[in-house]
Amino acid sequence: MNRAKGTAVLDKTFDILEAIGLSSEGLDNQQLAAQLSLPRATLYRLLALLVERGMVRRDANNKCYRLGFRYLELVRGAWMEPDLIAAASFELRALRDLTGETTYLAIRDGDQVLSLERCDGAHSRRSAASMGQRKAMYCTGQGKAILSALGDEERRELVKHMTLTPLTPLTITDRNRLQTELDVTRVRGYAIDDEEIVLGVRCVAAPVVDSSGQVRGALSIAGPAYRLTLERLTLLGPEVAASAQRVGSQLAVKQAEARPDELQPVSSQWAFLGGHPRWSSGENCLYWADKLGPAVYRHGPEGTVRILRTEKPIMGLEITPNGLFVALEDVYFLYEKGEVRHRTPWGFGTPTCLCCDREGRVWASIRMGSGQWKVGEVSRDGTLISHWQISEAISALCWDSPRQQLFALAPESGSLYRLRAGAEVRRFTSMPKGSGQLSGLAVDGDGSVWTALSGGWSIVKFDHEGNLERMLGVPVASPTDLCFGAVDGRTLFVTSSRQAVSRQALKNAPWSGTVMSTPAGSHGAPAPLTRGPA
Repeated sequence: MNRAKGTAVLDKTFDILEAIGLSSEGLDNQQLAAQLSLPRATLYRLLALLVERGMVRRDANNKCYRLGFRYLELVRGAWMEPDLIAAASFELRALRDLTGETTYLAIRDGDQVLSLERCDGAHSRRSAASMGQRKAMYCTGQGKAILSALGDEERRELVKHMTLTPLTPLTITDRNRLQTELDVTRVRGYAIDDEEIVLGVRCVAAPVVDSSGQVRGALSIAGPAYRLTLERLTLLGPEVAASAQRVGSQLAVKQAEARPDELQPVSSQWAFLGGHPRWSSGENCLYWADKLGPAVYRHGPEGTVRILRTEKPIMGLEITPNGLFVALEDVYFLYEKGEVRHRTPWGFGTPTCLCCDREGRVWASIRMGSGQWKVGEVSRDGTLISHWQISEAISALCWDSPRQQLFALAPESGSLYRLRAGAEVRRFTSMPKGSGQLSGLAVDGDGSVWTALSGGWSIVKFDHEGNLERMLGVPVASPTDLCFGAVDGRTLFVTSSRQAVSRQALKNAPWSGTVMSTPAGSHGAPAPLTRGPA
């Protein structure tokens, strides 16, 4: 390469900058001289000039040289318009003050993210990623947040050509799993780095998107895993997402339009722990329960009315030709026209969940002493006829009667099992823990399975092969259960929880605990004809 006369000194200066910039620990005089093979006099003279201009700074503690703050200012100006940095600065400080943890602003650089701004946390032990540092997108909260906001084709191409190197045992290295994680992130609005790039460090991040849909960067909170638990990240995620939206709105000309499938509450009545929504086509109304209230509600054209209070938590609710089948911890009964009938004790202990099939049989799950969970049919005398055993807790059951299969939900592992008569238990699909806890089940007329992600701000739909087909964001942190209903059977009703939701989270999710509805685009499966074991 031909160089202009007199540029040798520039080459040496840039060599010094590159060497210092590529060193995470900094370099001292001896290391620089050895690495660059420069005369000491020349090295000292150029270093003095770089320090004077702010391009390099000398760390007084370890006598090493690092990139200077003036250099970082120039980097920021090269990579991002000043309006983004100005808009993000306030939100970074606000998030730092809210959490006490270090906050960051980053942008995309090819298939990496670049840190542009940092607001240090209040703790002595904190995240301290270097300004100007590049990191992989697939294993960082900032990177996954940005990837989730990109167009589908652009994102697929990026992920396709990434080398998913395992940096920790928790790094996602499977492309399909990464795509699923990004789908979840897109719906709920924030990404989680669960010790995927550095063990012992967690991060929650959200993308900054302007009015034209351009992804401008990401805001994040990072800190030690023992302080930033997954439960805390779930609460902080909406805060980061809201901050990122405010930054984007300052860059935007107009606000983004609301999604046509956004859920809306059916009434102002809320529950501590809503659940068991059941649509009665005969009465054209929805029944649902506050499991901890505990009470049963009826919502119809006349509004929402509490029809029943119980003395113990409600474990299940089903529509039957003979009345409403209500299951408590120790007994079950039928409720009709204000009367409780056929009150019967369970003959096998407390069920963890129950459902019914098209033929009117009730099915339940119970815990066995061996740490196994038994799933079977409830007989007329209240005993359980065991059909399957599963080695983890089951929280929901739902029959797909046309295909003669029962689905069982295991929230601890995020697994959904498919149970068939005379066959072994098979894992149908699963979701990563960072997506939220699987909660509630519904099957539509096409055999697709729907479930809520409690703590994940979303609902997911799996096709008949267990592939993630659709994700739907909900305006509450903890949706709990769901069912199809309304006259055409194409409305999805979703219950939610207000229990253990912080005041701060309630400010962003005031509908927590309510029942919401949205057009589903799918028709619900035929309603069961349950008579109940009574």
